[in-house]
Amino acid sequence: MARRVLIVDDEKLIVKGLKFSLEQDGLEVDCAYDGEEALGMVLQNDYDLILLDIMLPKMDGYAVCQQIREDSDVPIVMLSAKGEDMDKILGLEYGADDYIKKPFNILEVKARIKAIIRRTARKIDEPSGRIIEKGDMKIDCESRRVFIGEQEINLTAKEFDLLELLATNPNKVYNREQLLNDVWGYKNPGEDRTVDVHIRRLREKIEANPSDPKYVYTKWGVGYYFKG
Repeated sequence: MARRVLIVDDEKLIVKGLKFSLEQDGLEVDCAYDGEEALGMVLQNDYDLILLDIMLPKMDGYAVCQQIREDSDVPIVMLSAKGEDMDKILGLEYGADDYIKKPFNILEVKARIKAIIRRTARKIDEPSGRIIEKGDMKIDCESRRVFIGEQEINLTAKEFDLLELLATNPNKVYNREQLLNDVWGYKNPGEDRTVDVHIRRLREKIEANPSDPKYVYTKWGVGYYFKG
């Protein structure tokens, strides 16, 4: 079955170029040109990935991302001419999985899309059936659900992938480059902040006290690990 992507951008030439290029790779592509239209399409359809511009009419990309995250963990890649670190961090804070600055290289965009869809498809099509338990945490790798005691924790796709990788390999320290490669599917030392923001968001959800974690630890100067 072909994977389905939603492109959300008010610059029609960019949308046209992206749509043509992704369709050449066998993806099904829908397009939306403002935030409200995008939300309506997400409600009506199932997508494997969303390419989401920040500067949109009617509702900006941050607000769209935040609303999608209330009900869905579909991978979201933000596209923006805003290249400042704070803009990128804001996108990740609202729940985006990745961030690409405009003007972009279409080959880079396609490579990141393929990496995300490949990892997501593998998780769905080849369920492991594993249950990982640590203290009062239970990670169901097949259903991709996490529980602390009786409470289910709502994680995004990338947050779950990070937790699953670390918990599957307890006490193994991963540096940021390794996590980018294993979870996002690419290596780029300049994207370290992406990992840091996701780790912080993950801790805020699973740790009673994120500044004194009992699950995901920092090995200062090296990386992160799950306490076995």
